[in-house]
Amino acid sequence: MFRTLTAVIHKEGGLFVADCPEIGTVSQGTTIDEAIGNLKEATELYLEEFPAGETQHPLVTSFEVVADA
Repeated sequence: MFRTLTAVIHKEGGLFVADCPEIGTVSQGTTIDEAIGNLKEATELYLEEFPAGETQHPLVTSFEVVADA
């Protein structure tokens, strides 16, 4: 069975960090593709041990703030 999950990616130093908010898994890589591949592997291994029921996709949006330089 295939499931579609969310990957939230940000850069920390020289690495890309990928987080799956529905499951709670996190991984990293030197490229975005590597980070997502590592997250996929980590999530599949996690779900083998801890099967998850139905999950809802998080609402992802952006917002603006005033930031003085």
